[in-house]
Amino acid sequence: MGVSIAILGLGKYGRSLAENMYKLGADVLVVDKNPVLIDDFSGKVNSAICADMTNEAEINELGLGNLDVVVVAMGSNLEATILSVAVAKEKGVGFVMAKTSSDRMSSILTKVGVDKIIDPEEESGLRTARILASGRVMDYIDMDGNLCMVEIKPKKKWINHSLMELDIRKSDNINIVAMKSGKEKWAFPDPQKMITESTSLMAILDKKDLRNVQQG
Repeated sequence: MGVSIAILGLGKYGRSLAENMYKLGADVLVVDKNPVLIDDFSGKVNSAICADMTNEAEINELGLGNLDVVVVAMGSNLEATILSVAVAKEKGVGFVMAKTSSDRMSSILTKVGVDKIIDPEEESGLRTARILASGRVMDYIDMDGNLCMVEIKPKKKWINHSLMELDIRKSDNINIVAMKSGKEKWAFPDPQKMITESTSLMAILDKKDLRNVQQG
């Protein structure tokens, strides 16, 4: 059974998150005060409810305590965000995320017990910077803590060699988790498959070791 998640607020970020979580097999509940948006999403997720997130009684009626994750995606509405987070925590939700729109709001959300604060614009900027800073990094995904996942082009010294020969984990402290050539689909790495110029590699590594990817 997939994760159950409530997404409160159907702005651009909330809509994208809801659609993608549903595609990935999650049990998705979306909530917004705009009935037009709710009507549009009624066939795209498991449940879509029209409710006012500044009304504590309406939030209590959502049954958030039965869900694994609650994402409060109303970064422009501090009152609704704080109230929604507070109710979710009181109901015993294990993991609560909230979207922020300022440093002040982030500070307040931390104090009310949010497990993770989301700043989509800042995260998008960081992701883009990581990609632009290196001609080798094709995609960058930030993971919690010190790890990141990157799609990279092979270094010149890797071409015409296999992963078994190179032992990249030891030499560069990079863990290759998937690979593909050209228009192939991603697959688990074959340690004996030769790396070519058209090979793309998906790697997990410590952020401090990103320079190992960019060099060589």
